[in-house]
Amino acid sequence: MTEDPFVAHRSLLFTVAYEMLGSAADAEDVLQESWLRWAGADRATVRNPRAYLVQIVTRQALNRLRTLARSREDYVGEWLPEPLLTSPDVAEDVELAESVSIAMLTVLETLAPTERAVFVLREVFDMPYGEIAGAIGKSAATARQIAMRARERVAARRPRMRVSRSEQQAVVERFMAVLRTGRLQELMEVMAPDVVLIADGGGLAGAALAPVHGAELVAKVLARASRFPFSSTVVWLNGAPAGRIEVAGELSAVSLVVEDGLVARVYLFRNPQKLTRLDEPADLTR
Repeated sequence: MTEDPFVAHRSLLFTVAYEMLGSAADAEDVLQESWLRWAGADRATVRNPRAYLVQIVTRQALNRLRTLARSREDYVGEWLPEPLLTSPDVAEDVELAESVSIAMLTVLETLAPTERAVFVLREVFDMPYGEIAGAIGKSAATARQIAMRARERVAARRPRMRVSRSEQQAVVERFMAVLRTGRLQELMEVMAPDVVLIADGGGLAGAALAPVHGAELVAKVLARASRFPFSSTVVWLNGAPAGRIEVAGELSAVSLVVEDGLVARVYLFRNPQKLTRLDEPADLTR
């Protein structure tokens, strides 16, 4: 019996939805809605099931993204994407790993919904403009213009350089080791002078409500954790080495942007609603 195309492409469809929404929970909802539409489709008229399914998911994700934009305006403090546990294999596909990185998903948050959809479909999944046009309900020429604009905006905001997996892992391990000690000077030495900390508590856990700038201030914020029972381990989140932390029984996660061997940006996840997928690796694929 031939496998249903939706099942065959489910990992791809989840990845598309997740990259558009930055939320695994919302991506799963989009997949459920898309399945219902696929179940009611006239399969005999579908020449390219993969492209057809990506279009359905994109349309549903766009609808969800526009709804979420309003609710995120009322979000308490800084909003960060939902981190996903991934296997080291995801990092083997460099472009996929970069596209699902917390840094990139945070940049994608600055795009308008249609810009984000076009960027993801074109730059990450290399879809032809004709198929993208069908997904967003615009002409291929318009899709091409949107892609160019989105590419420029992303290029202006993305991290300046890529680092090797081994360098990322070495810096993360050094950072986590120093974090356990709570020593301010040592923490400052692993971070760039102009490091930025962005924490997401969502009003459900203690977290800075605005970005914290500078190594000294960031070190003071992070060092507080060492006053309590503390355990940490290096894990793979969104295709890169990162940290899983438990402080006084509360779970947190941390993702780092590394530049020139130092931590340039710290993403700290405290909202418990965004920490539910750290035990089972997500199946991300292109």
